[in-house]
Amino acid sequence: MLSVASLAAGGASTAHADPAEHVRELGRVKWQRDFDTAVLTASAEDRPIFLLFQEVPGCTRCVDFGELVLADPLLVEAIETEFVPVAILNNRGGADREVLDRFDEPAWNNPVVRFVDAGGRDLIPRADGVFSAAGISERMIASLEAAQRSVPPYLALAAAEARARFPRRATFETHCFWAGEGCLGDLPGVVGTTAAWLGGREAVEVRFDPHVVSYSDLLRAARARDCAHAVFARGADEAQAAAEVFGDAVRETDAPIRRADEADQKRHLRASELAGLDLTPMQRTRVNAALANGTDPLRWLSPRQRAEAAITRAGSSRPM
Repeated sequence: MLSVASLAAGGASTAHADPAEHVRELGRVKWQRDFDTAVLTASAEDRPIFLLFQEVPGCTRCVDFGELVLADPLLVEAIETEFVPVAILNNRGGADREVLDRFDEPAWNNPVVRFVDAGGRDLIPRADGVFSAAGISERMIASLEAAQRSVPPYLALAAAEARARFPRRATFETHCFWAGEGCLGDLPGVVGTTAAWLGGREAVEVRFDPHVVSYSDLLRAARARDCAHAVFARGADEAQAAAEVFGDAVRETDAPIRRADEADQKRHLRASELAGLDLTPMQRTRVNAALANGTDPLRWLSPRQRAEAAITRAGSSRPM
C-alpha cells in the first residue's frame, strides 16, 4: 500500500493510498498513483478519470482541500465508484512530473482536478480555483453527463446541499409537524426541515435554496400539496408575498421558533430501520419525506449506505 513515506519520496505506484495512513492533502480517497494503469482501468470499466494534481506536502489551501472536500464521505464514495481516482503530485519528479508535463500542468500549484476519459481527453474544460465541495461536485456531475453516464441521486443531493450554504427560511403552520416534515421535505429546493412550535401551534421551518426556488414558488408548492394551512411571515415583504398564496391565512411575527423535542424530528425516519444510518441533513430530510409519502427512500442513499441498510434490516429480522 502507498504510505506517507513513499509519497514523500515521490514514488509512483499502482497501489491505493491506505486511508488509515492518509496524507492530509489527499483526503480519504483511495487513489491510484500510476496514470497509465488508471487509463487501462477506465477503459475496461468504462469510467471517467478523476485526475487530481496536488502539492504534497502542500500549502494551507492544499491541506484544506484534502481535509474538507476530499474527505467528505459522499464525495469520496462518488469519486471512488463513479470515477477512477488518480493523484499526481505536482511538486515531485519522476512519473509524477511526466504526467504533469503531459497535461501541461504547472508545478507547485494549488489543487487542480481534471476529468478525463480513457484517452486522456478532458470531458469538461479545465478550471482553476475550484476548491469547494459545491464546485467539485458540480464538475463531477457535469463530467458524468459529458461521458453519458447517469448521475446518482446521492451525488446530486450532495451537490445541492453543498451549494445551499446560505439558505432562506420559511415557516408553515401545520396540523401535525410529523406530517408537515414529510410533506414539505421533498419539495424542489428544500434542503432541510425542522419540527417546531410557534405561537402555540405546531409548525415546520423549511430551509430552502433561493437559487433553486423562490419564496413565493415554495409557498405555492406547499399550498398545492395541502401541506400547511397557514404561513408565519417574517416582515412586511414576506407577509405580502404569502398573502398572494395563502390569503388571510398569514401570521406576521418576529418570534423565533421553538424546536420540538428530538423525538419529534424526522419522525418517519426515526421510526424506521434506517434510523441508525449516518446521513447528511439533506439526506435525512429526503429519506424522511420518502418514508412519509410511500416512495423509495433508498434512492437517496449511496451504495455503501444501502449496503449498511441491508445489513441493518437483515439483523433486525433475526429472532432474538
